[in-house]
Amino acid sequence: MFEHLAPLQVVVPLLASPVCALIRHRRTVHALTLLVTTLTFGISLMLSVQVAQGGVISYAMGGWAAPVGIEYRIDALTVLVLMIVSGIGALVMWYSHESLDIELPHGQYARFHVMYLLSLSGLLGIVITGDLFNVFVFLEISALSSYVLISLGRDRRALTAAYRYLIMGTIGATFILIGIGLMYMMTGTLNMADMAVRLRGVAETRTVLAAFGFLTIGIGIKMALFPFHLWLPNAYTYAPSVVTAFLAGTATKVAVYVLLRFSLSVYGVEFSFERMPLSAILMVLALVAMFSASLVAIFQQDVKRLLAYSSVAQIGYMVLGISFASVLGLTGGIVHMANHAVMKAMLFCALGCVVARIGSTHIDDMRGIGRDMPLTMGAFVVGGFSLIGVPGTAGFISKWYLVQAALASGYWPIAALILASSLLAVVYVWKVIEVAWFEAPPPGRRQVREAPLSMLVPLWLLVVATVWFGVDGELTSGLARRAAEALLGSGGAA
Repeated sequence: MFEHLAPLQVVVPLLASPVCALIRHRRTVHALTLLVTTLTFGISLMLSVQVAQGGVISYAMGGWAAPVGIEYRIDALTVLVLMIVSGIGALVMWYSHESLDIELPHGQYARFHVMYLLSLSGLLGIVITGDLFNVFVFLEISALSSYVLISLGRDRRALTAAYRYLIMGTIGATFILIGIGLMYMMTGTLNMADMAVRLRGVAETRTVLAAFGFLTIGIGIKMALFPFHLWLPNAYTYAPSVVTAFLAGTATKVAVYVLLRFSLSVYGVEFSFERMPLSAILMVLALVAMFSASLVAIFQQDVKRLLAYSSVAQIGYMVLGISFASVLGLTGGIVHMANHAVMKAMLFCALGCVVARIGSTHIDDMRGIGRDMPLTMGAFVVGGFSLIGVPGTAGFISKWYLVQAALASGYWPIAALILASSLLAVVYVWKVIEVAWFEAPPPGRRQVREAPLSMLVPLWLLVVATVWFGVDGELTSGLARRAAEALLGSGGAA
């Protein structure tokens, strides 16, 4: 069985999804989903051990060797993203029971678990496959299930948010499919490694250049890169807290992974960053995202919406690291991708605890809540400090890499801009902390109880991870550096 861990990573949650649809019994469905997500995380850990011991894993589906057959290919970057997606998927599910009872509409319990497992398997499939068309297939599996998950929010505006996400997501998927089709037309293969070799002979053709443009825009929409981010704030705000925590920690991070794969593994660093102006474009968009989204976040009154705009800004940091096209910059971008997944899932889980007790995430309703829910809001403080980049938190490690990369590349003004944008994060994070800890509760509100233990334990596991990666970042930075060296060492279409 250990030889077949690669397909099991995707197959286990994929097959469990229709089983949940057939069972529909509330407790049984939840227990099965807990078991499956935990097992999926365990598989990703075993795959990481195999990669550490034996290097890159190539698994031929059905015994058909690549490039004829479909290949699952696992390297250092793949393992890191698999652990992020499956780990957050498992922790959020352990956290979810009490939250779903409060936020999920009546009769939607089984549907939630079906779509959750479909979304998880789709995201894992995107990461693990070495076949371009399968990237699109899994992308659609994860996207379609995510639309349903977002629409399950009790607020009617959740339907509007899901519809907007559907429109934008469909446009992005269409661009990606057109790009893949154009590349297949020029190379006659869908295997990423094989296509990277075949592109060398046709890299200057208009068709390949057009494919590159379509893919970049399509992936940009999926990752909510400025100015393609307009679907994200409403989706995160009106979805159930469990859904928001899961998607914020996984979906956009997988899209960043896809950008890395296409631009570096398939096209290659020389084509993407020397022949094409991708570096300059990504750098400008990243800097604009870092400042514009942070400024908008400052003026938000709903804390979920505030954190949603913060996510747009943090995606800017990841893209900024990629734009340097250096080992140090790419390491910083990948590390921030991992660290942000943990801390943003933690922050939205903390808000889920708040919703469970006061039914709102409006900042005025959260006055004085830190005194009644110290464990919940203490976790929020740690997550907020990590967003800022305070030493001792995961956010500091990744921002430190980015500052070093900027200075090493001679971009000292960009290093200054990284620090300046972090000061904007201080403003919107402190805005919430001040209200929660230093202001009196609104008149008429009874004393609020702390969140249930079933929600606090997963929440504080994420807190521990945030602090651990901030004190000893060797796990994430080590894998990220190995991934960066491999990506920049691969010639691709160059």
